[in-house]
Amino acid sequence: MKTIIPKIPDLKHADNEKSFLLIAGPCVVESEDLLDTVAGHLAGLSDKYKIPLILKASYRKANRSRGDSFQGIGDIKALGILKRISSKYSVPAVTDIHNPDEAEIAAGYVDVLQIPAFLCRQTDLLEAAARTGKWLNIKKGQFLSGSAMKFAVTKVHNAGNRNVMLTERGTTFGYQDLVVDFRNIAEMKENKVPVIVDITHSLQQPNQPSGVSGGNPGMIEIIGRAAIAAGADGIFIETHPDPASARSDGENMLKLDKMEYILKQLIAIKNAINSL
Repeated sequence: MKTIIPKIPDLKHADNEKSFLLIAGPCVVESEDLLDTVAGHLAGLSDKYKIPLILKASYRKANRSRGDSFQGIGDIKALGILKRISSKYSVPAVTDIHNPDEAEIAAGYVDVLQIPAFLCRQTDLLEAAARTGKWLNIKKGQFLSGSAMKFAVTKVHNAGNRNVMLTERGTTFGYQDLVVDFRNIAEMKENKVPVIVDITHSLQQPNQPSGVSGGNPGMIEIIGRAAIAAGADGIFIETHPDPASARSDGENMLKLDKMEYILKQLIAIKNAINSL
């Protein structure tokens, strides 16, 4: 099964169509040392297994339930760290934006702009991001079907940008859970764009009484296996050396030292599919 790898400048191993794209990193830029540790580990695995890698980290968390939740260390400071670390390890970087004014600013620091799931229908945000000319990763809203994402893709195309990825990140199941409908992979691939599965946010348990999302990280491996088997072009995964101490989304992140174990399993599944 041929993988659609986005043609992002300086994306190493992008010619490895028998592999899959890995988008990975901590939820948010907590410090330069943390991002350096995570990026160095991921870059080593990327080179070892010839997996194309995009480093992920939010420079600001703007969609928290509680007003006292950690939002970031400062926009420009965090973006600067993200740019320095991605340059140090020669890997592209992605970060999410939340309003049209952020698009041009963030585009000066990263290679890919990400549209959060909650905002995937925001026309002005999509158009502003598209006008930067950067690759866009649009996360499917928890309230939408895979087929409905064709409208987001069309908005970006009509704004003059053909560089689009779509990411499945679960569908609302009651008030405090998500489920993954793997039919969405096939439906979103109808748009002829790379389709990624977020195997950590898909395991969030939102809307908890505490105002802090829970999660079920024990299922990360299972969701990842199913995603590759179902034809996903890539995996999105948040990881941290110590999720329990993470400033954001620690409840559903993968411990960094478990990343290689997960990747080896996904590679084995991908190889089995390629041999059919």
